[in-house]
Amino acid sequence: MHCPFCGTHDTKVTDSRLVAEGDQVRRRRQCAACGERFTTYETAELVMPRVIKGDGSRESFDEQKMRAGMSLALEKRPVSVESFEAAVERIRQRLRARGDREVEAREIGEEVMEMLKRLDHVAYIRFASVYRRFQDLDEFRAEIDRLAQEPSAEPDEGRGHN
Repeated sequence: MHCPFCGTHDTKVTDSRLVAEGDQVRRRRQCAACGERFTTYETAELVMPRVIKGDGSRESFDEQKMRAGMSLALEKRPVSVESFEAAVERIRQRLRARGDREVEAREIGEEVMEMLKRLDHVAYIRFASVYRRFQDLDEFRAEIDRLAQEPSAEPDEGRGHN
């Protein structure tokens, strides 16, 4: 690490502590040349896979795009912010855990639908109707019937209100 005061590359760590619930390391450093002290923060860089779109093009994973789609489906639904954030984090963890450098957009959409199905059935149907491009009421009915036939037809408990 170079010294921000004199530019020398000879610095030493004088103290290290975990911060941000263990997600970061705070390090106090001192420059061997000028003696100045400074603080650095270290975090793990977790690279998300690139997304292969339906047309074959590739783009960086955009968490905000995923959040926006989920938020729209969950609008005015009784799902707590904590449940929403936990679902987003679970999707991110699943994508990272795969270890793939690339993932198809369709697979991300399926992950989102699975999480929404657990959170709120109405939000799930909203998202699925757009994602799967339902054309008429029969497609809505068929999806609702499939949802009702699943063994665990009730969304997760423990939801709060926003």
